[in-house]
Amino acid sequence: MAYLEIVTPGNYRLACSGFLIRRNFVLTAAHCAGRSITVLLGAHNKTLEEDTWQKIEVEKQFPHPKYDGYLALHDIMLLKLKEKAKLTRGVGTLPLPAQFNFIPPGRTCRAVGWGKTAVNEPASDTLQETKMRLLEPQGCKHFSSSFYHSLQLCVGNPKKIQNVYKGDSGGPLVCAGIAQGIASYVHRNAKPPAVFTRISHYRPWINEILREN
Repeated sequence: MAYLEIVTPGNYRLACSGFLIRRNFVLTAAHCAGRSITVLLGAHNKTLEEDTWQKIEVEKQFPHPKYDGYLALHDIMLLKLKEKAKLTRGVGTLPLPAQFNFIPPGRTCRAVGWGKTAVNEPASDTLQETKMRLLEPQGCKHFSSSFYHSLQLCVGNPKKIQNVYKGDSGGPLVCAGIAQGIASYVHRNAKPPAVFTRISHYRPWINEILREN
């Protein structure tokens, strides 16, 4: 897992989550772009420095060229790090699905991040994890921006309260050890389901950026 410290063009500080996919590349959401980003790897509590920590500046940001902030489509971004992370017991890479690995509804996966634990709560200092189920696409039809099943995942049982929220953006949805989704957006009241970017659709683009860089 990667904790992202973001400085916006207007000098605000924001936080997102992300995850290491190569020693020098982190995958996150495109709406986490900023003027500068520092990546913290190997953290559990992001306020208590441990010997597992690795802090690395981002050299280049690659938001998806078709990212649409208004519709929240193609909400995916690659971050190239200035130096390669050292792989340790605290820092590893997450495998990605193949392009044709279209994960179906019904599976139970895990969402991970340092985001808020409730609407009026501050962001969590320690890494949180929750089980979330993949829903049929109609589970997300209430979102005003259009939900595209081929590009996105609808995740989280509406009868439960466990969900991702602000600060969890860019974090992975891990299904059987593979990162299948990237936390994109959720209802303002934080009630499930949430929308995740479907990683398998973007494998050709990811591979192209990795190859060229």
